[in-house]
Amino acid sequence: MNRKDLDPERSPRAAFGARLRALRDERGWTQDDLAGRIGFSGTHISAIETGRRSPTTRFAHRADMAFGTGDRLVRQGRAVRHTALLEGFPQFVEAEGRATEIRLYEVGVVPGLLQTKEYASVLAESAVRRGAITPEQAEERVRTAGERQAALDRTPPPLIFAVLDESCLRRPMGEPAVMDAQLARLIEFGEMPNTMLQVAPFDMGERRPFNLPVTVLTLPDRSVLSYAESAQQGHLERESTLVLPTLTAYHQLQAEAPSQATSVAMISQFRKGIP
Repeated sequence: MNRKDLDPERSPRAAFGARLRALRDERGWTQDDLAGRIGFSGTHISAIETGRRSPTTRFAHRADMAFGTGDRLVRQGRAVRHTALLEGFPQFVEAEGRATEIRLYEVGVVPGLLQTKEYASVLAESAVRRGAITPEQAEERVRTAGERQAALDRTPPPLIFAVLDESCLRRPMGEPAVMDAQLARLIEFGEMPNTMLQVAPFDMGERRPFNLPVTVLTLPDRSVLSYAESAQQGHLERESTLVLPTLTAYHQLQAEAPSQATSVAMISQFRKGIP
């Protein structure tokens, strides 16, 4: 039987189809076998596996039940339908949800994993006012931030290392109360047993190895991925020979940045300066 080759890098829809086929193949099921278990036709499953049709929430939920994969396909299916997110970002979110270690560096804004709902809403509403996205897409962005944070609330939790450029703290967002609550959230994050929070101050100068945001993920099999964004697209790098230099630079960043205790004290000082 001829099988269409799947390229999961092509699109979120293709990535979902490739995952569905892989899960089915692992169990030795035909498309009709899966169809009988979830109440959809084999033709429907073929269309989803080859990227000709997007999965509905109902389809993804039934497939999760058949495969015993929790809500993984539901979450990945939701990413297929995202329209307000950068190309490449849904694949990153899916990998992030499986990571055992997350290392992130951010410039200008508090990263999504650490944002309060109010802070995320200010960012999304600003994009609506600029005409960059619709109100519905703004709601999607805020919801996605919350879902990413909820996906990390698992046992055991991932280790999260966060280095924030000083600009993340100095750039006000919304009313003073919004920024105050966001800084309080960062302090709470730094007190968690599975986290490490550092601030890279401006006076690090040339000793800072990154000028743009970057995230490095370690998966359960100890493979590493890196993620970076341009204005229009996100890129998830899976080739270890290309990721390892980024990981090395991240370790250098952590070594140069002030300790967590010093960084948390800096954040507390910024809170005192908010009107």
